[in-house]
Amino acid sequence: MASGSPSTSTICAWLVRQNYLLANPASELELPKLEKRLPKHVLTIAEADCVLCQPDTDGDLGVRDRAILETLYSTGMRRMELIGLCIYDLDVDRGTIMIRQGKGKKDRMVPIGERALDWIDRYVTDVRPTLVLEPDNGTLYLTSQGEAFSPNRLTQLARTYVNAAELGKTGACHLFRHTMATLMLEGGADVRFIQEMLGHASLETTQIYTQVSIRRLKQIHAMTHPSAKRGRYREHGDEHDAEHDEAAAHKGHASARVLVDADEGTPGRVDSAAVIAADVRADLLSSLAEDDNDDEHAADRANAADARDTAR
Repeated sequence: MASGSPSTSTICAWLVRQNYLLANPASELELPKLEKRLPKHVLTIAEADCVLCQPDTDGDLGVRDRAILETLYSTGMRRMELIGLCIYDLDVDRGTIMIRQGKGKKDRMVPIGERALDWIDRYVTDVRPTLVLEPDNGTLYLTSQGEAFSPNRLTQLARTYVNAAELGKTGACHLFRHTMATLMLEGGADVRFIQEMLGHASLETTQIYTQVSIRRLKQIHAMTHPSAKRGRYREHGDEHDAEHDEAAAHKGHASARVLVDADEGTPGRVDSAAVIAADVRADLLSSLAEDDNDDEHAADRANAADARDTAR
């Protein structure tokens, strides 16, 4: 069935309401669930800046194209929403832009960044007057023929600059939409605000970006997963070993040693701190000597053993 056509169950329900059918034969049908696919590509901040720098801003059309890319990146609006923008939709003082009759025939106002506004101002001041044809209907972005962009032409424009950046990633207008939402989420924005920015009717649609935003999850994984910690210890082995040895020594000092009384043959608690300290120091020096595979601590080990025997 073609996209946008009513479903079989909808048609059957209408036939029942119109008394053409006594019952809805499609009422028990279990329809297949639509796939929920993650965005194929999302740009990093550096990659987005690389794409934005592709237009040749020494020429008029390059300035226009840079303003278009900046608008897509800053607001995350859809291509049809950008095509429908008019000059009077911009509010430079408040730093906002009005999107009229977006998806679902809904208007919404969204913030737009200062850098995007600067490029739009340069375009409107220096370039648009050379493109516009009378009578001027106020369309913001115009082609070299003075007309509003078609959807395919705008897609081709954005795709050309993405490919020119040679990032190994593909996409066009929607790539900037995915990128904006993901970077805002990673920056700490609440998903409900991103929903408002994107114009999603359902929060469920916006929550797909919580799966794309991996940076915060990686931070939590690095802080909490045991294997991630061991990886860091390997990189800083000496520091970890010192911390581990210090913790072991502290544990040894804090532990009470139960020894066997040689005369009576019964367990007895030895409270002598000297014995405990001597034992711990001997154990640590022995471990260090084995790890280093040399005799640097041999004399210290012998002294520690003598001290332990004397203490006992």
